[in-house]
Amino acid sequence: MRWGWAPALAGFVALSGVAGVLAAAAVTPAVALTGSAADSTISVFDGLPEYIKVEPLAQASTMYALSNGQQVPIASFYSQNRIEVGWDAISQNLKDAAIATEDPRFYEHGGVDVSGTLRGAVLTALHKSVQGGSSITQQYVKNILVQRCENKQPDTTATAAVQKKQLAVYEACYNDATKVDPSRKLKEMRYAIGLEKEYSKNEILQSYLNISLFGGRVYGVQSAAEYYFGVSAKDVNLQQAATLVAILNNPDNLRIDHPDDKDNGAANGYKQTLDRRNYVLDRMLANGKITKEEHDAARATKVEPKITPMQNGCMTAQQYNAAFFCDYVERVIEQDPIFGKTGDDRSNFLTRGGLKIYTTLNLDLQNQAQQAISSYIPPTSPNLDLGSSNVSVEVGTGRVVTMVQNRPYDNTAAPAPGTTAVNYNTDYAYGASEGFQTGSAYKAFDLLEWLQEGHSLYETVSGTQHLFPQTAFHSSEPCNDIGGAPWPVANDEGESVTATTVMNATAQSINTIFAKMATQLDLCGIKQRAQDLLVHGADESANRFMANPSSVLGTNYIAPLTMATAYAGIANNGLACSPVAIDKIIDGNGAEHAVPKSTCSSTPIDPQVAAAAIYALQGVLRGGGTAASANPGDGVPIFGKTGTTDNSVENWLVTSTTKVAQATWVGNVEGGVALRSQSFQGIGGGNVKFAIAKRILTALNAAYGGGAFPSPNGKYTTAPTPPKTAPKAPTAPAPGAGTGQTGGQGGGPGNGNQGGPGNPKKP
Repeated sequence: MRWGWAPALAGFVALSGVAGVLAAAAVTPAVALTGSAADSTISVFDGLPEYIKVEPLAQASTMYALSNGQQVPIASFYSQNRIEVGWDAISQNLKDAAIATEDPRFYEHGGVDVSGTLRGAVLTALHKSVQGGSSITQQYVKNILVQRCENKQPDTTATAAVQKKQLAVYEACYNDATKVDPSRKLKEMRYAIGLEKEYSKNEILQSYLNISLFGGRVYGVQSAAEYYFGVSAKDVNLQQAATLVAILNNPDNLRIDHPDDKDNGAANGYKQTLDRRNYVLDRMLANGKITKEEHDAARATKVEPKITPMQNGCMTAQQYNAAFFCDYVERVIEQDPIFGKTGDDRSNFLTRGGLKIYTTLNLDLQNQAQQAISSYIPPTSPNLDLGSSNVSVEVGTGRVVTMVQNRPYDNTAAPAPGTTAVNYNTDYAYGASEGFQTGSAYKAFDLLEWLQEGHSLYETVSGTQHLFPQTAFHSSEPCNDIGGAPWPVANDEGESVTATTVMNATAQSINTIFAKMATQLDLCGIKQRAQDLLVHGADESANRFMANPSSVLGTNYIAPLTMATAYAGIANNGLACSPVAIDKIIDGNGAEHAVPKSTCSSTPIDPQVAAAAIYALQGVLRGGGTAASANPGDGVPIFGKTGTTDNSVENWLVTSTTKVAQATWVGNVEGGVALRSQSFQGIGGGNVKFAIAKRILTALNAAYGGGAFPSPNGKYTTAPTPPKTAPKAPTAPAPGAGTGQTGGQGGGPGNGNQGGPGNPKKP
């Protein structure tokens, strides 16, 4: 023995001095620590706390969506890839292999194997480190302490100073749980005896097999069996069980998912793991767990992994065309305080909570919506930065039913060409899109204010004026967005309209009529009607939600989900309800956790006003209406509005029945290429939205049906009495005036109804 062995010998004395009391523990833990068994040599041991709290393990969470009436898992989230399983879900091969190798006297001792501890104490004295001797219960204790430290990792949302302090606490915790010295061994032993008073042997073995690390981020026998061999823990054969228990001895070096490892790779037959596996088989034979024939047959096999990765996050949901919806749900969980006070709390809730997340998504309708878009709109185009999306929500509940777009989802550091992580359907906070100008789809809110202020659908309005001075408009507090040069307005096809009813102007989407209507309205009132329906800018920091003259023709940047929500609100007698994507969450303990609920507007639209607006907007999808070709013609009443921005850069169709609303968008993600200059499967770019939407509407109506809308009050459908004297002729457009609809957000001169295309962050 070398000089400097005194500390190690002290450790030996401390451990062996406890042997007397451990002998009692070997018989029964109930009498292990009675006063009669203790003396001064174990005062330190006797003074340690006996109880260790068994806390819930970090488990993978699973997200589900509905398909053919069944809940289908579409994605998993984890910081530790673990799925806890019960006693009957673990094969006897695994139980026998663990006991024979790690703790042959497991069912005989009271938490600490005395002979093993004494052997370890001798080796400790000789080698100045703690060697072996840990029972399965002791190993379980160590894993509990390590897992407890994992929960102390620094909060990434905290300040640098706070994170530094938290890191120090985490490192101290981890060191205390794993350091190699007699004091940790004593604490481990004390806790182990306490555990065996509280739990049965089978419960401890089951928990040990569920908590243990099997390399990388794979924890527990169920995840390990699935990952390394593609089977369930209850179905592993003898050699697979022996291999998994072998990995437990050194998870970093004996894992078998690194075939190119020069020391333990496939080229040399995973030699290190094979040697340890054969040792496990030898111990199983020596301890009577298997026969000689079983031992020899298993030993003759190779280590043959079948690596079956468990995808982490929303990439796996792409196979269900649901990755963007999955991403939306993930962001809801990460941002809503109902799931935790801090960002890290919410992230841990998702990645460690073992949740079952049941969403609102209907995969059957989702697949049909995806097919409708993909049939016409490719992921990329050589001519423009092309995008398309569809989203639908239930009327009255806000449940999101579909959410698709033309590009596949890829949130990796190096996304593949033609993919993106930007969700075109949602606000910036929920998918990094700044939204898109809606064009005439915004006219529904103009129409609501027209009716709200007491006008009729059959009131005749002149459409001859094409240049509007800013002074022709007024906007009450708090909007005041008026100012700048005169606003030039043209109709979509460049046609000239003398005068027509608002009813006809809605069906035909006549810009000059709606601009003229706006001169008789409070622009702030139009904005307020939109806000009553929960409309807002997709990214207020980039594009403020405005009430300037040009906004009446759709220059605000709005997300498709917001537009679908608003139209669902109109259909719901003027009451808009916020979108929700989660129906239910069951936590790792089997309890139901609170989820965000749909909240409805505190200032709904007057139901009679909503009914009159619907009456007019139904004309958009009837014969002669701008969206007549999108109507499925299945007898389900439907209303909606088209939207086309200047030069057909952005193209929309937003509709609703009494059951479900949807928004379909096709346009430029960035840039300003005219869609009407393009062709998609033989259909002009300005009309392809109708072909897409018709297929989606057909599927939605088949699933949901729909009833009749309320009849409008006669005061909104009665033509006003004509004045006794002819009205003054409208001002003719100034020579050389612009030919577009608006001059952008500032309302100045220009050649269109937009201030530039939407600008989601480039993938």
